[in-house]
Amino acid sequence: MWDPQQYLIYGDQRGRPFRDLVAQVGAVEPREVVDLGCGPGELTAGLAQRWPQAHIVGVDSSPEMIERARQHTGVEFVEADLRTWEPGRPLDVLMSNATLQWVPGHLELLSRLVSFLSPTGWLAFQLPANFDEPSHVELRDLAGTARWSGLLEVTWPAAHPPLAYLAALLDLGLDAEVWESTYYHQLDGPDDVLEWLRGSALRPVLAQLDDTARDEFIEQFRARLHGAYPKGQHGTVLPYRRIFAVARR
Repeated sequence: MWDPQQYLIYGDQRGRPFRDLVAQVGAVEPREVVDLGCGPGELTAGLAQRWPQAHIVGVDSSPEMIERARQHTGVEFVEADLRTWEPGRPLDVLMSNATLQWVPGHLELLSRLVSFLSPTGWLAFQLPANFDEPSHVELRDLAGTARWSGLLEVTWPAAHPPLAYLAALLDLGLDAEVWESTYYHQLDGPDDVLEWLRGSALRPVLAQLDDTARDEFIEQFRARLHGAYPKGQHGTVLPYRRIFAVARR
């Protein structure tokens, strides 16, 4: 289960890569726009300001996220798995923000997504590529210790190298640009790193534990984060690398 309220604690920081991605999409007057993995819907609803004439649809597999997203008006929100979802008509813009890393085999999924595009359609996505950072290394290491390995079965998020996405898009006959950026998020302290991860990578771990075990895991992970992200003069800095891709027919 996703927690929209927890996810939105750092909504401004999580939203910046989405806005940076949208800025590179050159569609002028798209009629059909879809956001795959729309989450709580704030960013999807903002697309109506960029393309006010478009029919905009947000798709997410989380009932909790879709329930929150439907508080926004002027945008259609659909609960569906992006691996099986299909649009009702060709898409002028198909976006996915910080979602594909959760889908095993998502590189092979790109051909299916491209098939949904109109003759001049755009595909744009970004996904985290920070899985070698201490935040994720410590999480995986802790989950693999004797205390926890027998209780947890986790599919960890993952990303391919940028060149793999570029090659895949070019092989599909698209004009494509792929790049990466590292955001340095200034947080108050290492506990903020923990709260950030509660809204994303930590979620599938905690969901498998009862209340007592969950509290124990959190405190062990908190101690590791305090060692990896000590509070300095200006708080704690969380480096966050992301991969971007924008392509069109």
